[in-house]
Amino acid sequence: MRPRHEPFIGSEALAAGQLSRHELRTYHRAIMPNVYIDKRVQPSLRQRTAGAWLWSRREAVIAGAAAAALHGSKWVDDDTPVELIWRNARAPHGVVTRDELLSSEEIQQRDGLFVTTPERTAFDIGRRGTVGQAVAGLDSLCAATDFKVRHVEELAGNHCRSRGLRQLEVALNLVDGGAQSPKETWLRMLLIASGFPKPRTQIPVPDADGFPRYFLDMGWEEIQLAVEYDGAQHWTDPRQYAHDVARQEHVAGLGWTVVRVVSQHRPGDVVRRVQNAWNALTLR
Repeated sequence: MRPRHEPFIGSEALAAGQLSRHELRTYHRAIMPNVYIDKRVQPSLRQRTAGAWLWSRREAVIAGAAAAALHGSKWVDDDTPVELIWRNARAPHGVVTRDELLSSEEIQQRDGLFVTTPERTAFDIGRRGTVGQAVAGLDSLCAATDFKVRHVEELAGNHCRSRGLRQLEVALNLVDGGAQSPKETWLRMLLIASGFPKPRTQIPVPDADGFPRYFLDMGWEEIQLAVEYDGAQHWTDPRQYAHDVARQEHVAGLGWTVVRVVSQHRPGDVVRRVQNAWNALTLR
């Protein structure tokens, strides 16, 4: 028998005669109780999620960050715990079970698995962790699914005794699907917390023909001030750097002021630089 690269229930495979006990022990390893995979494979989050669902005897509903990843959210780490809504609380390592109220309208199938809908997933993500973590997760989920905040709020009305509703309310007021990374979410929240008006994200900058040529991370169109977060690739990739030079010249030629932020900048310095640029544009 060829080793299986996707998780499977060991006892089911043995009962069906699909492999022998020797083959199960020799070529596979358990990633959950009675759930196996090819021993050469380092399980991805998707594979661990499928394994956790199989461990639940296909009864649980996948929730939280694992559900968000199935819906297409980016920046979900492979070692993220798999959340399951299920009554069994004795979960193996890497799995979190929650005994919570869940209506049939809050469940759908995705890739053959039972998973919370985008709205229910947003409801769960927004109530947990820090506000910053919640907003980053919601931003990514919104970019992937375009869920509507009002639909999440309506769902929350059906779970008025759930924990974390106050944080959910705060997070939903800050969500923006235009964020392209958790660092952009962090930067936007820093600006809002420092008293700046909520910036628009992914601002189009037109070419001579009037069609968008570039998009600015965030900013305020009325004063043509943008703030952008530059990841390491902007400095280490020669092609990216050359693209950035041409982009910066084009944007500046249209009258935009751009404050560029990198990971080494301290929050206070970021706020000071943006404030200086704001004052220069609004007080002249």
